[in-house]
Amino acid sequence: MLKTKTIYACNHCDAQYSKWQGQCNECQKWNTIVEEIAIANPKSQLARHSGFTGKLSVITPMSDIALTAQSRVSTGLPEFDLVLGGGLISDSAVLIGGDPGVGKSTILLQILSHIAKTHRPLYVTGEESLQQLAMRANRLGLPSDNLSLLAETHVEKIIAVAESFQPKVMVIDSIQTIYTELLPSAPGGVSQVRESAAKLIAYAKQTGIALFIELFISEGKLLSESVGK
Repeated sequence: MLKTKTIYACNHCDAQYSKWQGQCNECQKWNTIVEEIAIANPKSQLARHSGFTGKLSVITPMSDIALTAQSRVSTGLPEFDLVLGGGLISDSAVLIGGDPGVGKSTILLQILSHIAKTHRPLYVTGEESLQQLAMRANRLGLPSDNLSLLAETHVEKIIAVAESFQPKVMVIDSIQTIYTELLPSAPGGVSQVRESAAKLIAYAKQTGIALFIELFISEGKLLSESVGK
């Protein structure tokens, strides 16, 4: 039987407390502390952060690793390929951050439309509707025959659909709208962003897909620290 306990965590800096209080002592923010359920069983904690695709991680001797150069996929944007070191590679996770409205979604839509000519992509939107994305692609004159879209914010469902669809490249737009059922807090908080990103990155590493995670600036500060923890 799993042992659980109630904790209180700040959804801005993820500081934890044994009881609720109005102001967080770490980041000095007010009314950011919410109630969460913590799993006390260490084995359950391990399961919570592993087995995203039903596969077990195994130890591999370095001598058994093939030193073959990974082929890179062009994004269709030479400057973007340069940033990626020559193009997109499999089992990679790329974080796209910036202010709302600067064109992150537009660039990713252009990239996936280009990649769709040779590979199977999946664009997951948690912010805009499918109609909004289709209208934007139409305004930009982008080919959309082979580009698949999914409107979903539940990370477990996203991974389940991806396992069935088996895309080569997947975009998450944006990580602040994605949530996991393991946490009771609302999407966008530090805990939800960190946990959802960890699940998606682990899935990408285990299946060999290339993953784009879009993240917008919140209150003048990027949540990239949360994604990377």
